[in-house]
Amino acid sequence: MVDIYILDLFVIGVLLLAVTLGSGWISRLPFSFALIYLVVGIILGPYGFKLIQVQPNTEFLQRLTEFVVIVSVFSCGLKMNRPLQLRAWQITARLIGLLMPISIVALAAVGHWLLGMNWGAAVLLGAILAPTDPVLASEVQLADIDDEDELRFGLTSEGGLNDALAFPFVYFGLHLFKDPNLDNWFKQWVAVDLIWAIASGIVMGIAVAKAITWLDRKLQKRRPADVLMEDFVALGTILITYSLTEIVNGYGFIAVFVAGLVVQRNYADDPEKRESELEFVERIEKLMEVGTILLLGSLLRMQPLWQYLGNSLIVAGLLLFVIRPVGAWISTIATNPPVECDRRRLHPASRWLFGWFGIRGVGSLYYLFYAFGEGLKDSAAEQIAWITFTTIVISVVLHGISATPLMNWYERRIRGKSRRAKHATLPEQSE
Repeated sequence: MVDIYILDLFVIGVLLLAVTLGSGWISRLPFSFALIYLVVGIILGPYGFKLIQVQPNTEFLQRLTEFVVIVSVFSCGLKMNRPLQLRAWQITARLIGLLMPISIVALAAVGHWLLGMNWGAAVLLGAILAPTDPVLASEVQLADIDDEDELRFGLTSEGGLNDALAFPFVYFGLHLFKDPNLDNWFKQWVAVDLIWAIASGIVMGIAVAKAITWLDRKLQKRRPADVLMEDFVALGTILITYSLTEIVNGYGFIAVFVAGLVVQRNYADDPEKRESELEFVERIEKLMEVGTILLLGSLLRMQPLWQYLGNSLIVAGLLLFVIRPVGAWISTIATNPPVECDRRRLHPASRWLFGWFGIRGVGSLYYLFYAFGEGLKDSAAEQIAWITFTTIVISVVLHGISATPLMNWYERRIRGKSRRAKHATLPEQSE
């Protein structure tokens, strides 16, 4: 008998070879790579060839998704190409400051009043499902460091930041789940989980990234690093920033996003190095995406999926078709993109696309597995888990099918038209 591990390696190798060599054709089709990985994961799971069998509450899954998220949020930070001015980041502030709380509160209300959850479990469900995913959303993110599109910038920065800023709400839900009496822990939550963890994450992201880039420049002048090894500076920056921030009880996700932003700005005079680091990090991200979505497919079980299908459809349906679109529309009222963007007013179609592309994925998986490790258990854990799994699967399918045609339509009809209008006014402005 051949060892299952060897068969797993063979199948994953074939999958990687197939999606790589066929990427030119796949990118033209109306579905994403993540959808392919999900289907293959289901085929390799208990209802197929039974080659992948894991338990959803293992520490391995928490650590795997944690690593994928920190790589992804660093990648998002590297893509941020705007000055640190409020107007330039207006869309991000609205999506984080308005849309994410709207999503959490609305989902918590759905969980409590429609599904019968206690408030702790309901808030936790909202916090787990609130973050959009920077891993699976590559087709709607900034294409490169010179891309100035407002829709892509907003979705990229939102995916990088809300995966980090959902953490205080996850802690709030966990505290409320364990102890409904707010007097026992609310002040500590505000001081430690909200103020200190966010502030220290920002400070550590700036300090560590600046120190590493300074050291990199000094040493490279004396003796350049090996070309094949140079890009590992980015990976070292991610790991050092994250670990040091966690040591001081800050939010490592925030620190890593800020570190990516600082690295991008510190290497503004060396676009080749910036591009090289971004490509290297994105390759790691793509590789980890394969493993994570394969495992998600293998985790799916018919009995609990069917048992919680009604709850899952209520949550996923309201989240994807009501809460996110309406919340995005409210959050983007009277939004004026920066001068350098293609349009001076956010197009109504862009506002609806912000509402549609609330892709759920690896970030939600991480928070779910983290909650397991922090004491989420019994029927509440099972209910939240299968609602989360089902919502992510529905998101992968719907967004995977719609991303390519919708973004092609957007580039052709909305962004293309605004570019032509902008160029047409240039002679008049010059006069």
